[in-house]
Amino acid sequence: MIEKRVSQAVLELAMSTGADYAEIYAEDTTYDSIGMVADCVEAVNTSRDRGAGVRVFSGTNSVYAYGNGVDEGSLLSLASKAAAAVNGVKGENKNVVLAERDFGAVCRSVTPVSEVSKADRVNALKEAYFSAKDESPRIVQVRGILNSYVKHVYVANSEGVIGADERPYIRMFIVSVASDGTENQVGNVGPGAGAGFEFIRGLDLKALGKKASATALTMLDAKKCPAGKMPVVMAGGFGGVIFHEACGHSLEATSVGLGNSVFCGKLGQKIAADCVSACDDATMPGEWGSLAMSDEGEKTRRISLIENGVLKGYMIDKLGSRRMDMPSTGSGRRQSYALAPTSRMSNTFICPGKDNIEEMIGGVDLGLYAANMGGGSVNPVTGEFNFSVMEGYMIRNGQIAEPVRGATLIGKGHEILFNIDRVSSDMELGQGMCGSLSGSIPVNVGQPTIRISEITVGGEVK
Repeated sequence: MIEKRVSQAVLELAMSTGADYAEIYAEDTTYDSIGMVADCVEAVNTSRDRGAGVRVFSGTNSVYAYGNGVDEGSLLSLASKAAAAVNGVKGENKNVVLAERDFGAVCRSVTPVSEVSKADRVNALKEAYFSAKDESPRIVQVRGILNSYVKHVYVANSEGVIGADERPYIRMFIVSVASDGTENQVGNVGPGAGAGFEFIRGLDLKALGKKASATALTMLDAKKCPAGKMPVVMAGGFGGVIFHEACGHSLEATSVGLGNSVFCGKLGQKIAADCVSACDDATMPGEWGSLAMSDEGEKTRRISLIENGVLKGYMIDKLGSRRMDMPSTGSGRRQSYALAPTSRMSNTFICPGKDNIEEMIGGVDLGLYAANMGGGSVNPVTGEFNFSVMEGYMIRNGQIAEPVRGATLIGKGHEILFNIDRVSSDMELGQGMCGSLSGSIPVNVGQPTIRISEITVGGEVK
């Protein structure tokens, strides 16, 4: 994407006023999107975004300049601006020697979306859309979206690295709304992968649509969930959103490096029950949150966060590494060239255990089974969270019973980790977009089915 000699000149200019590190990040991304609503194709869009940024460090101070140009003149201009912001005083000439590094490929596109006709893509979306719409006369609205994009990333830095990564992404959303004339309930599905159109062809599209509508219809007929403290059995996949939000962000250098985390200074200490282990793994082939190279030119890896309840590691980017005086873990990510990278999650999950699902449900006299989670909010400093349950059922006498709606799970992430007393082996991942200082990025949340011995459930107070 950028000639080696140009990268070398840009990095040397960026460091000419005293910076001790410099980095070039460039990307070229093509986006495709198809949307359906009211039984019609609403939009078919293709767009392209291209640009670059130059970042410099002076100790733990960071300066970032970016623009749309990736030509030599534009990059030198960015380097000059970044260098001027350091101190504006010419320092010693710093020679940068660059070498290309092969990071391999974690995600591949067997069938690039660009090689699939728009008609075939529309037909795939229609199959899932109308399956959802035809599920019941009470399904009053369906929205379908098929998004895909391919991001070509280039990084060169003063540590001597030149790296490149091609990242394909594809995801289908089906959102169904059920109504009885007075109330509405929503169900949605959104499978995605780091792959090409072969991922869509491998889905059961009719089952996908039916699943979204089935959730909406089930919750439409459900009674309100009772409030109180009770055991909760949380299904795999999107149940992991609580760990992601309430604990994962607190294990990022973005929080830890500034002292804004409940997990600061707790490496090697007990922070969860013995049955809890957790990882962040960007190397999982073809997954939505995977990438071979970080946005700072480092090879990604599997990071052990918690092992048998003990805190083993954090997710650390280059700037966080300086703040924390710890090695980077290749966790620097960003939405685009318009943002400087920060430490971010990729595929973050509670690891599989050995418990039997039937036994963990069977051991609950009265509790809640959270089949699917919705949105929520969290305070990353305190770990306090509040998440809605999209699809829930009461557990009575060890059996999953009637559906209930309006349930929320309320607590503190670092406290709930100690209340997990059962972890099954059925680990699943769920796809989502995570927002932070460096924008919105694809991530997987995940976990096996787990049991929380006690948690506050918000609902109807009788």
